[in-house]
Amino acid sequence: MTSQTIIATGALFGMLSVIFGAFGAHALKKILSPDQLQSFEVGVKYQMYHAIVLLILGFSKTDTLSPAIYWCFTVGIILFSFSIYGLVLSDAKGKKLRFLGPITPIGGLFLVSGWFLLLLHVI
Repeated sequence: MTSQTIIATGALFGMLSVIFGAFGAHALKKILSPDQLQSFEVGVKYQMYHAIVLLILGFSKTDTLSPAIYWCFTVGIILFSFSIYGLVLSDAKGKKLRFLGPITPIGGLFLVSGWFLLLLHVI
């Protein structure tokens, strides 16, 4: 995995996090319940946290970094945060996409795995 790819992925997820956060704070504030809005914000926060991690990893120019770390964070963001967005938005429309429920913890496991692999890398 090239540094440029890692940085571009982190930048894309960071940009989307800002867009989704603003969308949630303004447009969705009138539609979502406080609990739904809080869940949406959790997705935005975790997406941004991991976007920043990808940026740091990309700028560190570590050639020995395992591609598995990149993929765990990338897949984790998509499964975790985006399933939360889907769950919240579908619930707000009265047609909750229940199949997304089990995807969120799978995404969380990918995020945890990315952190674990990063820990192993530095040890």
